[in-house]
Amino acid sequence: MSGKSYVVMGVSSSGKSSIGAALAQALGAKFIDGDDLHPRANIIKMGGGTPLNDDDRAPWLERINDAVFAVDRKNETAVIVCSALKKAYRDRIRQGNDKLTFVFMEGGYELILERMKARQGHYQKAGMLQSQFDALEVPGADEPDVIHVPIDGDFESVLARSLAAVRTAA
Repeated sequence: MSGKSYVVMGVSSSGKSSIGAALAQALGAKFIDGDDLHPRANIIKMGGGTPLNDDDRAPWLERINDAVFAVDRKNETAVIVCSALKKAYRDRIRQGNDKLTFVFMEGGYELILERMKARQGHYQKAGMLQSQFDALEVPGADEPDVIHVPIDGDFESVLARSLAAVRTAA
């Protein structure tokens, strides 16, 4: 599985970071939290409770794309966490990167809202969840490089499902 990136995607509080980190550990892969690749202006904007727009996301998606490219060039394996809510965002990450699989943490609004309310210390505000669902374009059959992983159940179940899906797709 070297030279391969797995982008764990979905709305805020869908489990991207926790599942992504555990998935990276299980695969012996590098872990990259896409939130760490946001420009300062985006972090400040989100911290103030304002959703990002496409112009805000452009430099962030470029950084994610570059990270995937670097992993491939270094013949490494990485798990990268990135919301990648719209097909255009996923397409931007795909540009020039063919050793890439998206892992979609799929869950309903009520389940994710419940999880979001339980979180502490994250700069994404609960009131912004609806804007994330409004922006989400659920990957369809026209995106064969996307694995759908249902997030219902406990952490261990979701991790086991994610790991099995990634290994099957490899």
